[in-house]
Parts: sequence; structure tokens; C-alpha cells
Amino acid sequence: MKSLGNFPDPFIAEIAGQPEALRRAGNGAIEQAEALEAAVAPARRGHIVLSGMGSSYDACYPAVTTLAALGVPTLMLDAAELLHFRLPILQDEDLLVLVSQSGESAETVGVARALRGAGRSTTIACVTNGVGNTLASLADVALDTRAGEETGPSTMTFVCALALLGALARTIAGATAHDAASSIAREAGRTAEAVAALVADRALPDRLVSWHGGRATTVILGRGAARAAAEMGALTIKEAAGMPVESLQAAQFRHGPLELAGPDLAAIVLATEPETAELDRDLAADLAKLGAAVLLVTTVTPAPSDTLSIAIGSLDRLLSPAAAVVPAQLLAWRLSVTSGRIPGSYVHASKVTTRE
Repeated sequence: MKSLGNFPDPFIAEIAGQPEALRRAGNGAIEQAEALEAAVAPARRGHIVLSGMGSSYDACYPAVTTLAALGVPTLMLDAAELLHFRLPILQDEDLLVLVSQSGESAETVGVARALRGAGRSTTIACVTNGVGNTLASLADVALDTRAGEETGPSTMTFVCALALLGALARTIAGATAHDAASSIAREAGRTAEAVAALVADRALPDRLVSWHGGRATTVILGRGAARAAAEMGALTIKEAAGMPVESLQAAQFRHGPLELAGPDLAAIVLATEPETAELDRDLAADLAKLGAAVLLVTTVTPAPSDTLSIAIGSLDRLLSPAAAVVPAQLLAWRLSVTSGRIPGSYVHASKVTTRE
């Protein structure tokens, strides 16, 4: 990653560090092919559950969406719900994938401890940044995202988790671990180029702030794998700028929340999923007609009139959220600067949540 001295603050440095982190994670997946193969063995006889909290939970969407589309039954549950209400669904022959950037998240570690304490034989694979942590010590297989040091809201840790989960998903789907990891490494390189192009646009953060215009209500809408970018984008703006933002599945927005549409609404619509891109573009057009400020993140141009459009290109579904989330990251950074906050710093929360 470039020296922090090349950037005005650590948060924008970490945003800019994502391309290199993606490449590092892709190469790391290849080096961990044996661990990937060991992790997926139970998946071929039992059920698969992915779990985490916050950005780690958000990173699970692409893998779950991809596996479900291939007919592989896969559940995604946040670790707190799994720990307190749904732990009995896990059987000895199942695979539980626990994702935590730190490996110390209270609820995620709690799930692993509960299973071990109950003497359950459920296979636990963890995806963490480094393996010298509590979760890795409790897991049967520990996968290292190799994101490196990160101090602000999840950026590099998020995109690197996407890469490792992508390699895991492809291995579960039937590819050899080496082939799956090699494929992800190639796609991580392509995605890194898309992210780098967005970050290199020095005028983009100010354009995004101007587009937002200080509107009272902000939503981020996405479907399928794009849910990862929608949830992560909303979380980043909340953390970095202290601004309330809601993430919704795009189709759900027409079921009531459409009443929010109007001049006071800023809507980021992620139209990156091929199956639903036209539906999402139509939603963006409808919101613009109703007076909302609409930012359309899409794979191609042109975009509906009266919207600000950012094209990220056609990327692999397992990794496309890494590029789709960048506009929200840059908006969060610029809003934090203009509001007088220290970009990427925490006022009430902390980087690692060790208390439920």
C-alpha cells in the first residue's frame, strides 16, 4: 500500500489501499488452497451456514447468492441471531463459516465457543485478517484474508473477505481449490483495476458531496450480491460521517419506503446484477422523476436522465461489490471532512467490537 504520507488522513489511504489489498488476498487464496480444500469437505455432505457481524456479515452476500444460484443450499445468519436463537440448526455434518476481520468479535467468537462447549462436531472455518486471534484458535480451518493493518471503517478487510469467501464458494461449487483460488486471483486483479480507477478520480468525492446536497434522507438500494455493497456502503457512511443511512433490498423499496421519494431523498441504486439490472435502472429513473437525487452505480452507460451515473464495468459477481461500494466510501470520507470530523475515527464505537 502507498505510504500514508501520500494521503491527507489514514481513512482515504485505506480506501486507496484496496486495489493492492485485493491482489494480496487473491494471491493469498492460492497459497491457502490446501486449507480451502479442507474447509469444504463437510460442505459436500451437510448444510452450509455463513455468519458474522457488521462488515464481515455484509461480505457474505456474494458467496451465498452465488451458491444458491447453483442450487447449493446455503444460509446466511448474523452471529448474534445464530448464537441466541438458532444454534440448534447446526448439525455435526454441517460447515459453519465464521467471518470476522479481527477474529475477536463478541458474537462471532461466542458462536464458536458455544459449539465447542456443547461438544458439537460442526466443522468451523473462519475468515479473518491474520490467524493469531481467538476465532482462529477455535476453528478447524483458519483462512487469512491478508488485508493488513487497518484502523478506520472496514475497507481493505471487506474486499479481502470477499476474495477469500469467493474462493471458498467456488471450491464448494466443485472446482479444485487451486483452480478456484487462481480464478479469484485473476478476477481480483480485474476488480482492483476498477477500484483504482474510481479512487484515482480526484474530483469524484466533491461531485458526490454536491450530488448529495445535504439531503435529510439517504438510502442505498441493491439486490443479490450487490446487497454487500449496499449494506457496507450504508455502514461506512454511518461510521465515518455520523449520518443516518438505510440500506434496503431494492425491490423492498417499492413496498412502502417509496413514500420517501422526493427532493429530500438521496438514493444510491446499485444496478450491477445482470438478472435485475433493468429493474434497478427503472427504479432509479422513477425516483429521479419524483424529485430524488439519484446516484446509479452500474456496469455500463448510458444511465437514465436526471441521475448521476458511475460505471464500474462488468466484474465477477463474487467481487463486484468491492468496486460498487467505492462511491459510498468516497462520499463518507468527503462528508466526514466537510463536517469537521476526523475521517475514519470513532466517537462511540470502536474498530473491534468485543462486547455484545
